[in-house]
Amino acid sequence: MEKMWIIGCIGLMSFLTPSLEVWAQQIDVPVPSPAQIAWQEAELTVIFHYDLHVFDGKKYVQSNNRITPIPDYNIFNPEALDTDQWVRAAKGMGAKIAMLTATHETGFALYQSDVNPYCMKALKWQDGKGDIVQDFVTSCRKYGIKPGIYIGIRWNSFYGIHDFEVSGQDEFAKNRQAHYNRMCEGMVEELTSKYGELAIIWFDGGAHGPAQGGPDVQGIVESNQPNALFYHNLDRADIRWGGSESGAVPYPCWGTYGHPSWFANRGDSIDFRPIKYGDPNGAFYMPAMSDAPLRGYNGRHEWFWEPGDEAHIYPLENLMEMYYNSVGHNSTLILGIAPDERGLVPNKDVERMREFGDEISARFNDALAKVSGTGKEISVPLGKSLEVGTVVIEEDVRFGERVREFLIQGKTKGQWVDLYKGTSIGHKHIAVFSARKVDSVRLQIHEAIGDPKIASIKVYD
Repeated sequence: MEKMWIIGCIGLMSFLTPSLEVWAQQIDVPVPSPAQIAWQEAELTVIFHYDLHVFDGKKYVQSNNRITPIPDYNIFNPEALDTDQWVRAAKGMGAKIAMLTATHETGFALYQSDVNPYCMKALKWQDGKGDIVQDFVTSCRKYGIKPGIYIGIRWNSFYGIHDFEVSGQDEFAKNRQAHYNRMCEGMVEELTSKYGELAIIWFDGGAHGPAQGGPDVQGIVESNQPNALFYHNLDRADIRWGGSESGAVPYPCWGTYGHPSWFANRGDSIDFRPIKYGDPNGAFYMPAMSDAPLRGYNGRHEWFWEPGDEAHIYPLENLMEMYYNSVGHNSTLILGIAPDERGLVPNKDVERMREFGDEISARFNDALAKVSGTGKEISVPLGKSLEVGTVVIEEDVRFGERVREFLIQGKTKGQWVDLYKGTSIGHKHIAVFSARKVDSVRLQIHEAIGDPKIASIKVYD
């Protein structure tokens, strides 16, 4: 943890006149790494889920997929594969970071692996020379999106790995476990060294290390991708899961946590309260993420493409509700996108993503007024009486989350009236309240650690 110091030196030497005051203030709060700042500033991210079972024509059942090998991996045949189209869809939505499932629960690797034979080298498609990870990373860089790679090692139906482990305790099982661990380390070495700088390395379900009988992957990531987010194992998590796959987190959602890994310290409550809310006094900077599949509406929850599922694409109003309750609650939104068996994101999904990005821009691109400042009271004059219903506040989190309690007021007919009370701000808080005609808005910070650093206050009608 880094320490932010603000030190006043006036009057420290004895020969200075007694009228000079001596003051010193130490601010000791967790601050983010550059990768964590980039993650929060991205606000919108996507994750593309792609695997063998996209091509089997059946409904995806996760529990079954984890224990049942795919009978024929040569069903994989995306004849119109176009990762440029995937990434253009993400960019049209406004995403700044995109991730791809390089391996998921089947164990099949979407790249040219020298350590895992269950990979694209084995396919008839493209004569075994395809590398979707390379295609994806190239597309991301082409369109100015930061690429990330998702690596699933907790489950592998092909190798018979369930919850990190081979079944059994005999010598055969121990040898297979050792082989699998070495293979995982080799894949992580390949994926973190062959594709340039990456924004995030995501181990879905975690990455148990040698102390738990698993592969030693953390050191490989830290050596090959020192500037990437690491997500996650029992020792380190640079971001934390928000406690559901609803695309939302509750309020307040603090960007700090009391343990270096949420995975090792989720709390005992069944609703995952500790990771949903965070800890304002936590010693570790670990902002929350909010994830949901685009095809998760009306009783469905589909991370992978399935035939006949278009009716379950979230309506625009639901996506906007997610936005307010994720990005607007100091969390980064991850939307799951499902390319189909052709190798394309379906048109209806692309259209909804574009509508989502357009609606965010329509609501938030043009503020009535905007200011920034330091201190416990910051005013935003509007110049005339205007109807105000939303205020967006951002802390400069480079200095840590300092605000603990705040009040938004509006000035009407010469009197200040309360509009909104809150606690956490963090990277961004969207305050929505009953519309009121005012000619000025002010932010009063009632409780903070040190001087609050407000990157912006934006007022909207």
